[in-house]
Amino acid sequence: MLYGRSTELAALEDLIARAREGRSGALVLRGEAGIGKTALLDRAAASAPDMRVLRVTGIEPEADLAFGGLVQLLWPVQKRLDALPEPQAEALRAVLGTGRTKTQDRFLTGLAVLTLLADLAEQGPVLCLVDDAQWLDQATAEALLFAARRLAAEQVAMVFATREDGFAAPGLAELGLSRLGADDAARLLADLGLTPALREQVIAESAGNPLALIEFGAARRDDPSKFTPVTVADRVLLSYRAQIAKLPEKTRLALLVAAAEGRGDMPLQLKAGRALGVGLEDLEDAERAELIQVTESTVVFRHPLIGTAAYQGAVLARRIAVHQALADAAEDADCRARHLPLATTSPDAAVAAELVAAADRTADRGAYAAAALLHQQAARLTPERREQAHRLRDAAALALTAGHAGQAGELVELAERSTEEPKDLARLAPVQAAVMFELGDQREAARLLLRRVRSADAELGRDMIRTAATYAWLAGDGDSVREARHTLTDLGESDPMVEGMAHLADGDYARAVPLLERAVTADPAGTDTSRTRALYSAVFVGDDTAAMELALAEVARCRAQGLIGSLPAALHLLAGRQVLAGEHRDAEASVAEAVEIARDTGLRQRVAWINGVPARIAAIEGDEQRCRSLAADAPEVGRTAVESALSLLELALGDYESALRRLETVARPGPRRHTAMVMAAVADQVEAAVRLGEQERAERPMLAFEAWARAGGRPWSMAVAHRCRALVGGREEDYVAAVRLHEQSGRPFERARTELLYGEWLRRARRRGDARAMLRSALERFERLHAAPWTERARAELRAAGDATTAARATSENVLDRLTPQELQVVRLAAGGSSSREIAAQLFLSRRTVEHHLYKAYPKLGVGSRRELARLDLT
Repeated sequence: MLYGRSTELAALEDLIARAREGRSGALVLRGEAGIGKTALLDRAAASAPDMRVLRVTGIEPEADLAFGGLVQLLWPVQKRLDALPEPQAEALRAVLGTGRTKTQDRFLTGLAVLTLLADLAEQGPVLCLVDDAQWLDQATAEALLFAARRLAAEQVAMVFATREDGFAAPGLAELGLSRLGADDAARLLADLGLTPALREQVIAESAGNPLALIEFGAARRDDPSKFTPVTVADRVLLSYRAQIAKLPEKTRLALLVAAAEGRGDMPLQLKAGRALGVGLEDLEDAERAELIQVTESTVVFRHPLIGTAAYQGAVLARRIAVHQALADAAEDADCRARHLPLATTSPDAAVAAELVAAADRTADRGAYAAAALLHQQAARLTPERREQAHRLRDAAALALTAGHAGQAGELVELAERSTEEPKDLARLAPVQAAVMFELGDQREAARLLLRRVRSADAELGRDMIRTAATYAWLAGDGDSVREARHTLTDLGESDPMVEGMAHLADGDYARAVPLLERAVTADPAGTDTSRTRALYSAVFVGDDTAAMELALAEVARCRAQGLIGSLPAALHLLAGRQVLAGEHRDAEASVAEAVEIARDTGLRQRVAWINGVPARIAAIEGDEQRCRSLAADAPEVGRTAVESALSLLELALGDYESALRRLETVARPGPRRHTAMVMAAVADQVEAAVRLGEQERAERPMLAFEAWARAGGRPWSMAVAHRCRALVGGREEDYVAAVRLHEQSGRPFERARTELLYGEWLRRARRRGDARAMLRSALERFERLHAAPWTERARAELRAAGDATTAARATSENVLDRLTPQELQVVRLAAGGSSSREIAAQLFLSRRTVEHHLYKAYPKLGVGSRRELARLDLT
């Protein structure tokens, strides 16, 4: 009987009922030790006899053992791995120790867990119970949280039970467990036979904690004078330590072996015990006292606090001896590596080498946080100071990869103090700079790399200069960009992207653009770095075609290889290209997927970086509230994009002074003002100045844009340059040239703006027939883009030009606007012939979720099958 838990039981019943109906969900039960979390999980399991129950319990000694919890959870269902997409299957085989492929993405394992749970649910609902989640290793916690956040329609319920501190689970529903009231506490004590006075004392001492009620009640029944005035948790722990202290010495030692081993592995405990002179028979007294539960192959403590009491109650020398015995007895190298650091008190090169080998194996499985700890432990046991610095550097790099920039920074500081050798400091610099970058100090990150590059070997030096130039560019530090170029020249090296960025920082477009175009033509089958550099170079110079192709290829590569952690950045870049191409619905879908994955993988700081894309869409469509809301959350690195969006919104709303002030700030001195994004905003600056009648404020940005456009020769930029010249000079031939060039480019919004301005000019020249033709074309494009303020402006001009019929026409609805971004992605892939399983693999969803989206989309589109879907125009 569970007392005082009606709310919690109702929540669990609802969660399980919804899973049976095909509505997946997850719940976190949070409360102090002994509050009854395990009892609630037991009740949940008992209430679901029709469900497959998977269960895992976090174990404190395994908190740093890579995937220890996931192995426990998945071992019973490992035969189902072959049904998963191959990259996901290989990721889980690596977790279980049966695969050899190195995991490239730390989030791929979580995706594989989601797919596996969904696959199991094909045969019936699944209940996944996670106890003591605060002690899960990070790799397991990340994988399970990713799966929990992406559950939708798979018939899966997940319940996590955790202490009040630890196991942060943002995005999941939580329920805090309160202590029992006096009436429920009294009912729980009813069977102990306490006198009323003792019962009241126990209730007061336990403060409503169920475990404390039971333990204190039993203790007071045996010794009414017993009382310790400390916290409830400490009193429970002291109670267990007192029980253990009464046991024979060999029993206490056998319990210490069990506590230090932690996983309940009886064969390993017995093998280690024999070396210490204890055996299975020495556990009998502990078993009779109900401190442990012994089965054919396991020895498990009745409550984790008992194991804690057994371990903490032993002297250090005995704990060291036990860990050494366990390390010697372990047949698994990773198990041995877990105990060696706890058994070694002074530097030992051989032990350190074993830990490094274990760290490498752990990193290959994608458990970077655990690998970082192993490298850190290896460094502590490394006798030679310079080698210690190298291992701390490796630990820092892995901690950063695991998403722990703060921890990485502390490790970098330790490494820096361990060596004064210039070459060692140069090797450390890339990690140190990456930490600075992640913590927001891009400028100092660039300068650190440039200070230390001359002590690096040639290959590392080239990489450091490239990275320094990139960091400096993002920081708006033109001096460091130029220094990177000069340093490269001094070293007898060359790099088109670094040189191009330096010339851009100088405003020397004639030199910069050809160099950056060389970087765009990188081999698409080359390294990750070369592909990324090619993509960013294409964005810098405004090569829309190349940028779109490279972004699509990068997204496809991330999907095919299961690189889910890299996908948000790729989708962000793709979404930006889609907006320029007028594909707003596709861009919204890309942004929605990027944001969802970033949140589900815990990369929440990246969500704000992406806001510039939907902010621009909102600006074009005239959604002022949304545009300003998105802009408010953008970090400094993403300010240029949102400031450009806000200025475009103000331009559309006729607030030309605000737009011009903002644009003049965006175009302030700094290397980033010379990129395609900022230069396009410079064209807006020209229009705002002309609208205000301040030609002198338009002249300089117009000349800058013309120089940039001529250097690249892109049709869209040349068209906009002619538009700017037409605005300032008022010559029709510039408008004609702009319209002609727009026909060769793919930026419909810019084309419509040019047509609108030319139409206005024609109307003012009293050529109303010519004006109407141009304005109708602009109106049609603005309507397709849902650009409300621009549409109204075009209609007003048409009315002034005498075309009331066109001006009054209602905008036709696009049926695709009825779909959510994810529904749009799913129906397009389905219409193209992809199966639900193939779509699931591409979008990192489950098959049931894909079919759920199709089920919701069909009536919105007026179809009832994939065959009918294939006949629709979904562009």
